[in-house]
Amino acid sequence: MIHSSLISQSIDNALPEDVLRVREILFKAYELQGLTLSDVAALMNVKRPELLNELFHAASDIKEKIYGDRLVLFAPLYISNVCVNECVYCAFRKENKLLRRCTLTKDQLIQNVKALIDQGQKRLLLVAGEGVTLSTLLEAIETTYATKNNHGEIRRINANVAPLTLDEFKRLKAAQIGTYQLFQETYHRETYKQVHTHGPKSDYDGRMAAIDRAMQAGIDDVGIGALLGLYDWRFELLALLQHAEYLEKTFGVGPHTISVPRLESALGMTYVSKHRVSDQDFLKLVAILRLAVPYTGIILSTRESPHIRRQALALGVSQISAGSRTNPGGYTDDDGQANQFELGDHRSLDEVIYDVISMGYLPSFCTSCYRLGRTGEHFMELAKPGAIKEKCSPNALLTFQEYLSDYASAKTRQLGELLIQQQLQLMTGSKRQFVQTLLNRVKVHEHDVYI
Repeated sequence: MIHSSLISQSIDNALPEDVLRVREILFKAYELQGLTLSDVAALMNVKRPELLNELFHAASDIKEKIYGDRLVLFAPLYISNVCVNECVYCAFRKENKLLRRCTLTKDQLIQNVKALIDQGQKRLLLVAGEGVTLSTLLEAIETTYATKNNHGEIRRINANVAPLTLDEFKRLKAAQIGTYQLFQETYHRETYKQVHTHGPKSDYDGRMAAIDRAMQAGIDDVGIGALLGLYDWRFELLALLQHAEYLEKTFGVGPHTISVPRLESALGMTYVSKHRVSDQDFLKLVAILRLAVPYTGIILSTRESPHIRRQALALGVSQISAGSRTNPGGYTDDDGQANQFELGDHRSLDEVIYDVISMGYLPSFCTSCYRLGRTGEHFMELAKPGAIKEKCSPNALLTFQEYLSDYASAKTRQLGELLIQQQLQLMTGSKRQFVQTLLNRVKVHEHDVYI
């Protein structure tokens, strides 16, 4: 699946930046068919400001072609930081005596879900250390879906939890999760061994096989990623592409999402990386990823600062977390002693939304694809040619209007209403009239309107 020698060969054989070659690759990227390893290796060597600008511009254009201006928002929900692994970069590692361990009780979970609902969140990413039983995960999912607060509720839960057996994945699917996320952390086998010293996660091949089992169990939306900074980012990027190609070849469906977290400090962490990724290289990686896997959702977490997040949005990022806490119970009691890692963006959801609409992006809390069966191959049939935005844009408007009506601050509501009118003006007459009719239903407090 991951051919390290081919990756190293591609990096070593890539020529210094060649203007004509780079422009040929960018032209090819506009066909929305992806790029080869040699194409990507050539783009990784781009350094000239004018060529970088062309690369960044192409990434922005391609994101627009696929998804339009919409930007999906979500929040992580950590239910436990108990873990049996010893990952040297993570505060949750088993031997970390500085971390306050916590697994949420049912009542604590309900209070945290209500706090997230009161922010205006509709999509959550359930996260837990590898020390939690499947029954605990399933109970947490059931409780989260069942929790209501005033007129709000959580409409879709994605899951980032430890590898499961085939039968366990089937039970996870039956619990109606959306996307299953699992990061390899680093695809470089020797580095993987060095940073995962004990526990089930120390099995490189075992972790790689988990995404396959999830797909075999019928979870056809999966998310992959690498923790950038554990090894050379160029190797990790090419390995992510190999993984994506393997999934498409094997299952007919590539990754629904690819996440690009950068290594950050964590409580009790003594690990010192030799491969920290600079801001410039990070932004270049995001842009190249958008060109190479145009259909995928690129996820940016609150590890990054507001400044970097603003820049990355213009390069193809299509999903971001906001108002996040990375410790169990953090939405009701955040003492800072149970976090998985340090946050770079501490702003509230409303502050993030105000910022992104100021830049012209359309916030979305849409969950309609999951509930209407637009997943897996069906989703890709729409995403690859760019047809999915015909669903994404109206649904983004509807969920954003719901947020503005129910949760937004006065200044966010004012700016948001203006953005909605601007978006409507970009639509054709019949489509505009149809979407306006749906928006009017939301404005009189009808909830969960979608197409």
